[in-house]
Amino acid sequence: MTTSLEQQTPAVQDDPEVAVLAVARRAREASRALATATRATKDAALHALADALVAATDRVLDANARDLERGRANGMSPGLLDRLALTPPRVAAIADALRELAALPDPVGEVVRGSTLPNGLRLRQLRVPMGVVGMIYEARPNVTVDAVGLALKSGNAVILRGGSAAASSNEVIVEVLAHALLAQGLPGDLVQSVDAWGRPGGVALMHARGLVDVLVPRGGADLIATVVREATVPVIETGAGNCHLYVDASADLADALAILLNAKTQRVGVCNAVETMLVHRDVADDFLPSAVAALADAGVTVHGDEATLRRAPEEAPTVPATDEDWGTEYLSLDLAVRVVDDLDAAIAHIRRWSTGHTEAILTQDLGASERFVAEVDSAAVVVNASTRFTDGGQFGLGAEIGISTQKLHARGPMGLGELTTTKWVVHGDGHVRP
Repeated sequence: MTTSLEQQTPAVQDDPEVAVLAVARRAREASRALATATRATKDAALHALADALVAATDRVLDANARDLERGRANGMSPGLLDRLALTPPRVAAIADALRELAALPDPVGEVVRGSTLPNGLRLRQLRVPMGVVGMIYEARPNVTVDAVGLALKSGNAVILRGGSAAASSNEVIVEVLAHALLAQGLPGDLVQSVDAWGRPGGVALMHARGLVDVLVPRGGADLIATVVREATVPVIETGAGNCHLYVDASADLADALAILLNAKTQRVGVCNAVETMLVHRDVADDFLPSAVAALADAGVTVHGDEATLRRAPEEAPTVPATDEDWGTEYLSLDLAVRVVDDLDAAIAHIRRWSTGHTEAILTQDLGASERFVAEVDSAAVVVNASTRFTDGGQFGLGAEIGISTQKLHARGPMGLGELTTTKWVVHGDGHVRP
C-alpha cells in the first residue's frame, strides 16, 4: 500500500477525475484490511495515531500558522479563524479524542437484533463497516483527525477533502497519520486526501459512486447544499446551525443568563452556538435589560425586534432585526433577539426559521417543556441547558464526524454507530423455501 500519490504517473496526477478514482480504489482495497481487524488492533492504532500527532505538534502548528496567515490575508471572519486555529492544548485535545475512541465499544459485529423463525432459520442483523467514507469540509483541521479516528474504529477507510483554508494543516496531519498506520502494520491508504486537486477533486469525490460508499459534508450552508445537489454518492446531510434559545415565562432568569452567555459566547464559530434568542413577553422587562448588557460586555451585537430594542440599554450595540437575521447562522458575536407572546409563538418562529439542528427551552413549567420537546422537530432539543452540549464528545459518543439534520439513517451527532451499516446473517440446516 502507498501513503501518497508519488507512484502515480504525472498524467494521472494531472487529471483530477482519474486521480481521485485511483485514490478511491486504493481506499477500497485498504478497507479490506479492517474487515477482519480485531478491536485490539484498531485500538492500538488509535493510540499510535494520538502519540504520533502529539509528537508532530510543532510541525502541525507551523503548518497551521501558514493557514491562519493566509486566512487573515483573505479576510476570513473571526469565527472561521477560530475554527481553523490550532494551539498546543487543541492538538492535545484532538489526540485525547482518539484515545477516548479507543475506550469505546467497537460497533462492528454488534447484534442489532436476531431471532429464530418457526421454520428453524436463525437470523442475526449485524453492524458492519460502510467501507469507504468520504468527507468534504471547511477550515476544520480537527475534523481531519476526528474523521480518521472514527473511520478506523468503525472499520472504514476515509477520503478527505478539507478545503484550501486548512490545506497546509491537513497535508501535515494526513501524512503523520498515514505513517503512523503503516508503523502499526495497517495500510497507509486508509487515510487519504484529495486536496491536491482542489475543487475538481472534490467534484470527482462526489461522483465516485461505487467506490465511495457514503459522503458526509460538514461546513456552511452553501457547501452542504452543493454536495447534496451535485453528489451521486449517497450523502448523509449535516446542517447549518441556526440554533434557538427560548426563555419561557417561568424560566429561572439567573440560570437563563448564564446559559445564554455560554451558548452564544463560549465558542462562536461552531454549529451548536445559539444564533437566535426568543423571550416570553412576561419576563422581557426583567430579563432583557440585563441580558443585553451582559451580551454587550461580551462583545455581542444584538439584532433585535422593536420590543427588544425598546428594553435594551442605550449604550449596548444593537441594530434592528430583519427577516434575514432570523434565518442567519452568524458564527460571530451577533445574536438575533425577539420578544414573543407565548410558547406557541416561540414554536412557530422556530418552525419557520430553524435549520433543524438544536433548540433549547429554559423553563420551570413541566407542561411547557414537554410541549416544546414534542412539537419542535430538530435533531436535538434541550431543556434548561446550553445548546453547546449538542456534540459527540459531550454526548459520550467520542469524536463525531458531523451533526446530521436529516432523518434517514443518522440524526444528531454522528459517532461510531452511524458510520456502520448492517447485514443479515442467516443460518439454516438444509432449509429450502416451500
